Amino acid sequence: MRIRVEGIVQGVGFRPYVHALARRLNLSGLVGNDGFGVFIEAEGPEGDVTRFREELPYQAPPLALIHRISADVIPVLGERSFRIAGSRDGGRSALIPADVATCDDCLAELFDPACRRYLHPFVNCTNCGPRFTIVTGLPYDREATTMAAFPMCGECAAEYHDPSDRRFHAQPICCPACGPALRLLDSRGRPMDGDPVDAAAALLRAGKVVAIKGLGGYHLAVDATHGPAVRTLRDRKHRLDKPFAVMVAGLAMAAQQCEIGPDAERLLSSPARPIVVLPRRTGGTVADEVAPGVNRLGIMLPYTALHHLLARQLTCPYVLTSGNVSDEPIVYRDRDATDRLGGGLADAFLAHDRTIHARAEDSVILLAHGREIPVRRSRGFAPLPLPLPRPARRAILACGAELKNTFCLARGGHAFLSPHIGGLKDYETLRAFTEEITRFRRLFDVTPALVVHDTHPEYLSTKYAQELADVDLIAVQHHHAHIASCLADSGEEGPVIGIAFDGTGHGPDGTVWGGELLVADLTGFTRAGHLAPVPMPSGTVAIRQPWRMAAAHLDAAFDGAPPPDLAVRLRNAAEWDRVMAVARSGLNSPLTSSAGRLFDAVAALCGLGDRVTFEGQAAMALEQRADPAEQRAYPVRLESGTDFVNSAGLVTGLVIRGDDLIRAVAEDLLRGTEAAEVSARFHNGLAAAVAAACALVRDGATAPARADATSGAGIGTVALSGGVFQNALLLDRCVQALEERGFRVLTHRRVPPNDAGISFGQAAVAAAMDPALARCVSARSTEQGRV
Repeated sequence: MRIRVEGIVQGVGFRPYVHALARRLNLSGLVGNDGFGVFIEAEGPEGDVTRFREELPYQAPPLALIHRISADVIPVLGERSFRIAGSRDGGRSALIPADVATCDDCLAELFDPACRRYLHPFVNCTNCGPRFTIVTGLPYDREATTMAAFPMCGECAAEYHDPSDRRFHAQPICCPACGPALRLLDSRGRPMDGDPVDAAAALLRAGKVVAIKGLGGYHLAVDATHGPAVRTLRDRKHRLDKPFAVMVAGLAMAAQQCEIGPDAERLLSSPARPIVVLPRRTGGTVADEVAPGVNRLGIMLPYTALHHLLARQLTCPYVLTSGNVSDEPIVYRDRDATDRLGGGLADAFLAHDRTIHARAEDSVILLAHGREIPVRRSRGFAPLPLPLPRPARRAILACGAELKNTFCLARGGHAFLSPHIGGLKDYETLRAFTEEITRFRRLFDVTPALVVHDTHPEYLSTKYAQELADVDLIAVQHHHAHIASCLADSGEEGPVIGIAFDGTGHGPDGTVWGGELLVADLTGFTRAGHLAPVPMPSGTVAIRQPWRMAAAHLDAAFDGAPPPDLAVRLRNAAEWDRVMAVARSGLNSPLTSSAGRLFDAVAALCGLGDRVTFEGQAAMALEQRADPAEQRAYPVRLESGTDFVNSAGLVTGLVIRGDDLIRAVAEDLLRGTEAAEVSARFHNGLAAAVAAACALVRDGATAPARADATSGAGIGTVALSGGVFQNALLLDRCVQALEERGFRVLTHRRVPPNDAGISFGQAAVAAAMDPALARCVSARSTEQGRV
């Protein structure tokens, strides 16, 4: 029988597993890798061969993920034994595994003085170690990785070729005699004396900043219990307030810093080893400067042997944050590290000579209110394929958004979401974006015929797409892509009632969207409602200065005469009247329905941030201030859209009166109500309004006025997407309110709800479209979102 196995079956011990299974059943034949996956020829008595085929998927290695098995009966060849054959060229559709944390067996060897890999910082086996970040081509064999530069010694070669050994065909196999070597360098890249790990630990204990080469790039590390050292890192990195992630030696140390339950233990200890954002524990030793003013902490366990060695030497938590200047992509090339991090950022480098081929930031999962919310999908997850609800007929490149950028390649039923790129604001991030697209295209052998981009004409990802030659272009509206991403994440096509809440998105009517109620499926959408729009005084300046949004919302809520004795107005009295004059004039003050800006306004009203230094800072402060026991909710009016006409002259459906929330917040604050109660009532009121609006659409009480629009009547499923739904309290309240009204609710499980999921949604939209529409050279979204 000739058998073809497709999926994550290279670099995970699948060939050794097949070899052992065939030997147990006394079969002859062969198994090998090629560009499509794993090929097998099994020969023996018919019953035994059939049993082999049937058992093949059920005891596969834990890291394997089988997508498809096909088999054909072929003539007997007279093989005498079962062997692992050399890899074959041809085809490049095999799937590449993600990087995997060091397994327990390898850790036992790492700290065993009797083992030849004692304290070896690159210990690995078939079940763990680097994968995606070292792969240079397919099939996945040693010569197609950056380990090709390190010929195996005799002892490692014997293990590699021994079917009974844990390292049988483990491609990154090495030992101190034949593997990469650590080195400690000063800030100018010159070698330093002493054991690299011991010396690096001593520097960290002394308050120094050390750049450490990880799996997917360089990190900057300081002692997390040393407040002055953390402040130094903030100053050098130009990261004033945004929280840092912390690495701890194990679960016991994690429990000293954060509240750890079974779900947290499972996530922290998983092979992906993500950063898990958890509630901070009172009395923890991590300095306040690590996450100033925040009651949560991003924490992770060591995922390489080097991290374990350093953690054992330090015996305390240490900050491990991306090796870059704020907002730039993570540095992963050695020369770039000394050029960009030395002479000002890092005092020393703990480096090694194994090349990183692909950058990958640490993944992040938020765990709060009993919910897991993916925030960043990168190391440990990328480039594992995501299934598409409808297979792509042609190869697709989806270019994503501007902030938190990722891109997505799709072929057939698989979507390959890139690791986190970041904000496409400058040359460095744009270069990272284009380099990674080139790398993915070559690695997965995908030549896109269909390229998808956001409708915002000034996004650098849009400009990149529009400059490509010999491709068909499709523009997908930002919030439609959000809802499509949630649909695809759930394996569904719709239609759904979609709630897309975020900070900014280009609206087809010329306004800034961000508080949208859509009736959508994968091929189109109707705007069935939205938050009442207000001006953004001075445009993007209002994002960095939330008090401006408070002023605009107050102006709308109180018909131009907000109470003069509000604290936010008194704090900003010198600029208040001028800013309001600009907003009312419309000069550089576009209308926005953004839910993110509404949260900013309420946070500023509550005195939680008139000015911010990172995206979402004010909203984060508002969420964490809320009293979860408070059940009261501010009332919100829902008004028919028949009286509301946008700038394009089109009726827009329901309007959710956010000014009701602002008025109630202001009046409560004037009565002396605590911010904790105000915040909770605001969250509860917005969630109740969302549920009520969805019910009106479902029950047919309101419908879009366009004759060609799709009505939401009878739709019983709601999809929640957009960066605002990283707010676990709002997500929990919305799900609860919707389920009480009988809705089935879809939320993100594998792909972030923020803009990092946009490219996946774009790819799902393109794959679902009519092939005749896909042949259009360029398509534009209309007000109704039809492409």
